Amino acid sequence: MTVLKTENISIQFGGLMAVSNLSLEVNQGELVGLIGPNGAGKTTIFNMLTGVYKPTNGRILIKDRNDRLQDIGRLHPYQITALGMARTFQNIRLFKNLTVLDNVRIANHLNVEYNTIEAVLRLPRYEREEKRIKEQSMELLRIFNIEQKSDELAKNLPYGEQRKLEIVRALATRLHILLLDEPAAGMNPQETLELMDLIKYIRDRFKLTILLIEHDMKLVMGICQRIFVLDYGRLIARGTPEEIAHNPLVIKAYLGKEMENDA
Repeated sequence: MTVLKTENISIQFGGLMAVSNLSLEVNQGELVGLIGPNGAGKTTIFNMLTGVYKPTNGRILIKDRNDRLQDIGRLHPYQITALGMARTFQNIRLFKNLTVLDNVRIANHLNVEYNTIEAVLRLPRYEREEKRIKEQSMELLRIFNIEQKSDELAKNLPYGEQRKLEIVRALATRLHILLLDEPAAGMNPQETLELMDLIKYIRDRFKLTILLIEHDMKLVMGICQRIFVLDYGRLIARGTPEEIAHNPLVIKAYLGKEMENDA
């Protein structure tokens, strides 16, 4: 089943066509990579998918919580998150002066079942929901082995754990589509290997569909089932890692030197 689809989306900034007529589909449960040289338009696409930018042309559709494809091209980011798609960022964007637990609890509040009056008066449903949110948030932190740091400020976590916390916060929204923007940025080789295992684990554990941007080709080739390749805002190739690695257009645009060195 298709859970994410773009139909000829384009976006123009002044006279610059940053993304041109991009059409792609991602199926339920897939782990898919989006790669390309710097400036190819990858993060711009993520910004369109999540409502930060509005496409100049074309449509973006995602599967909502009722298993229906819905056009999200004009929705705001919080509305898209409510439909079940969330993201992380290349530059970590935690609430750094809040605790680790509070970062996750905030994301959990997207799905609260009490209203403002119940919250102000602290009625029973409010108390039950807040207890549930704390328990679910702590459970997510346990899965990622950072529950012992729940009371620490997010800014005091080591870099790798801040990356983990950003993923935990996305998971707390009860998403089914996760967008990862360069999750290995700033990581050493050992941390990247651990991240590869973590991404595969959360895909299976939470039954997610994952689309990721990444420059680390070992990570992309090691975990992605399919890969889309961009160059100057256009899709130049799609296929399995093996197909992409031997695609002449990809080798010319992006992988040539690295693939030759690996040979």
